[in-house]
Amino acid sequence: MQILTTLMGHLHIRSLGPVASVPGHEALRAGCGAFLGLLSTAILARLLVGDAGLSLYLIAPFGASSVLLFAAPNSPLAQPWPAIIGNTASATVAILVCRALPETALNVPLSVGMAILVMALLRATHPPGGAVAMTVALGADKILPLGLGFALLPVATGTLTLVIAAAAYARLTGRRYPFRQFGEPNGHGTQDPAAAERLGLTEVELSDILSRYRQSLNLGVEDLARLIGAAELQAASHMAGPETAAAIMSRDLVTVAPETQLADIAALFLRHDFTSLPVIDAEGRFMGLIFQLQMIRAAYRGDAPAIAAEIVQAPATEAGPDTPVAALLPQLAAEGMDAIPIVEGERIVGVVTQTDLIAALARHSLRGTEADATLPAAIPA
Repeated sequence: MQILTTLMGHLHIRSLGPVASVPGHEALRAGCGAFLGLLSTAILARLLVGDAGLSLYLIAPFGASSVLLFAAPNSPLAQPWPAIIGNTASATVAILVCRALPETALNVPLSVGMAILVMALLRATHPPGGAVAMTVALGADKILPLGLGFALLPVATGTLTLVIAAAAYARLTGRRYPFRQFGEPNGHGTQDPAAAERLGLTEVELSDILSRYRQSLNLGVEDLARLIGAAELQAASHMAGPETAAAIMSRDLVTVAPETQLADIAALFLRHDFTSLPVIDAEGRFMGLIFQLQMIRAAYRGDAPAIAAEIVQAPATEAGPDTPVAALLPQLAAEGMDAIPIVEGERIVGVVTQTDLIAALARHSLRGTEADATLPAAIPA
């Protein structure tokens, strides 16, 4: 009783509450993905063993694997190696344990414990693997006659099906699975890390940080680099000062109409050395932006547009004149945007480019340096 009282004394009531908030659209995306993944697994099982064996071959741990693969695809525990190898190794271990030790009260905990140990040694820790081992031990009377083949069908085959479904679904829904590896080429096809992730830390140093804080099962090295970069960028935005978009935006805009010819658009890009141009309709309403890179890609594909309306692109982000400069920094620095339109109602009143932002940051930094120079070198005693 004393031990329980002491334990409860160290347990804050808030620690019993929810620890994560999942946006509704993400929950819907994960739920639909799990449905499609398990449906694919069920169809495959039916083709291989028929309806009679479906209940045995469509095992419950596949549901747990689906949670990781579709709801937490960036987790190290959800990647293809731990998912496939972890589940398969767990099934193999449990079959061997149950053959050597028929007593259920002993072989269930031993199967799970040994599965955890083997998954760790194989660097393939996958929590549903524990459920696979327990499923084998509890259903040993039906599973043991199938031998080690049960580890291949359905365990390995079903898990592989879920992994393939998760990779395809992630691509279709704009996500990334499997997760990026440290040192993988960036979006431009070069070996440099993304600009916001150039931390000056090596993969070994990042791995050491994860190990030191016992987070290696929760985060990958690439995820840690991305989070540190995002945190540093957010902190840097606090240095941008109290200025708003209206103070730094370009106001004298060069715009084109929806019917402007491609040759005229190209001439404007050459004359003004812009990377984007706003498109304005006859009533002065802002329709979107034309990016120089869009035209280059279209020309390379051989389907270059004839007029602006065919290539205009709605901006991923808009801002108002009162938007703080600090709010624009992450978008222009980390999200691959060249310019953010500043809009009032349906009309564009300015554009903040990466150049505008750099100039604003440089001015703020210079003011800070000048202010520091005016401080006394020492406070007299």
